[in-house]
Formats: sequence, C-alpha cells, structure tokens
Amino acid sequence: MLTHPNIDPVIISIGPLQVRWYGLMYIISFLCALFIAKRYLKEIGLSEKIPFLENLLFYSFLGLIIGARVGFCFFYYPDYFLAHPLEIVKVWKGGMSFHGGLIGALVFGFAYIKKHKESFLFWADVASIPAPLGLFFGRIGNFINGEIFGKPTNLPWGMVFPEGGPIPRHPVQLYECLVTGLFLFLIMYSLRHKAWPDGAKFALFLVLYGILRFLFEFLREPAQSLPLLFGWMTMGQVLCLFMISLGLTILYLVFSRQKSI
Repeated sequence: MLTHPNIDPVIISIGPLQVRWYGLMYIISFLCALFIAKRYLKEIGLSEKIPFLENLLFYSFLGLIIGARVGFCFFYYPDYFLAHPLEIVKVWKGGMSFHGGLIGALVFGFAYIKKHKESFLFWADVASIPAPLGLFFGRIGNFINGEIFGKPTNLPWGMVFPEGGPIPRHPVQLYECLVTGLFLFLIMYSLRHKAWPDGAKFALFLVLYGILRFLFEFLREPAQSLPLLFGWMTMGQVLCLFMISLGLTILYLVFSRQKSI
C-alpha cells in the first residue's frame, strides 16, 4: 500500500496571487503542443503556416479552458452550479472536464479557421498529434491535487488519497497519464505522416481516446451529482460514447469521399 505524497497544490504565493501546479501543467501542455505542431509543419514543408498555427493554438487553448470549466459545471454538477452561478468562475477551486475542453477548443478553433478560410479537418489533424500530451500533463496535475482517484483496491500499488478515506485506491490518474497520455501520443506521433484523407487522424484520436477513457471510468470513483445511467454508466462514459460515434462517423465520411474521387 502506498500513500499519496500530499503535495501542496500551490507552487508559490505572492500576496493574493498563486501559482498552482495544475495551472503550470496547462502551460506546459500548450508549449509542448506548439513545439510538436511547429515541427510537424516544418516536416511537411509548411513552415509558412507557423504564424497561423500559433494564433490557432492560442484561441483553441482559450476555448479549451472555458469549455473545460463550463463542461465540468454542467456535465457533472448542474444542480449545484445552477443554484450558485458565481462559483463557475472560481476555477482555482478545481473542476475541469476533458470533454468540455474538447468542445470549447473545437468551437474556438473552428471559428478561427473558418474566418481565415483554412481547412478545419487538416488543422484538426495537426492538433491531434500532440493532443495526448495535454492529457499526460493534465493527469499529473490531477494526481498532484489528489483528485480523480480510483475505486478501492487490494493491489500492492493501491494508494491512500487525502480525500479518499483510509482505504487504498487505484491511482487511476497515473494509469491514464501513461495510457491515454504517453502511449496514445506515441501512436499519434508515429502515424503523423500517414497519407490519409484530412480528418482521419483527428477521428482516430477521438475513437482511441474515447474507448480508453470509457474503460478507465470503471476504475474511477464516480464524481457527479447526476444518477448513473443504467445504474453503472457515468457521465464521462456517456460523453465518450458520443466522442467515439463522432470519430467513427468522420472516419467513414472522409474515407468514403476519398474512394468516390
């Protein structure tokens, strides 16, 4: 049995201002995504598109943060946040949703791409290559905060979390960090030069992450105010089913269009 190191979530405080580990993980994620995407554009001979990429990632990142917070509030605890709307802006209290962040990033990114008359599916593919690294660092942030822990376990690496009571639990943040983060990134990065139609890599990311996240939800301690669907399906799993369905639909459409050309 292991014990959570109970790391102070605040790195440094300067008066009322605080720098937190979780916020730092977002910044590192953005920088990694920018570095890898820029390198990819150089590899395929589109270095002139780097300024567009930089602006696109900025707006997408802004949409991700807004969407992640709003998604957490209304996907998982709508009753509380509808009754206490001012709590929505208190992001320092924690609570971000991957699915909400994905929606926010897609909405902001789509608006920026269409404004400049670029291909949404092409840029979605570019962003999908480094996307799992954001999951990697995000789950590290969750682990530092001691949140999103798993269900009780008797396995030797079970961990006692400060908010999880005295019993050892699955350190599911670390599982996801390695599998949906590092492992999925290695897959996406290895496929970056595949001559697939635009949108295929983006769709594959949606499908693979959706499946992996759906499975890991079985190990997570459910955290939501809504009742479980069918008595066992969490909101995260419901959202993953939509994600997988969207990915499969895009795969079908882009490859069907390629065959018809």
